[in-house]
Amino acid sequence: MVYKISDDCINCGACDSSCPVEAISEADGKRVIDASSCISCGACADTCPVSAISED
Repeated sequence: MVYKISDDCINCGACDSSCPVEAISEADGKRVIDASSCISCGACADTCPVSAISED
């Protein structure tokens, strides 16, 4: 399962540096995860301060 970022994202960028495959980028004022690059490690979800990241 890949991870997704909900509308609860506050665009803080905490998840960016935690992603080992650099699958997270910014688009339209929030972070997005490239599903084709995501390895489902969950590191981003663990670092999100508002719990906006979950398995899809």
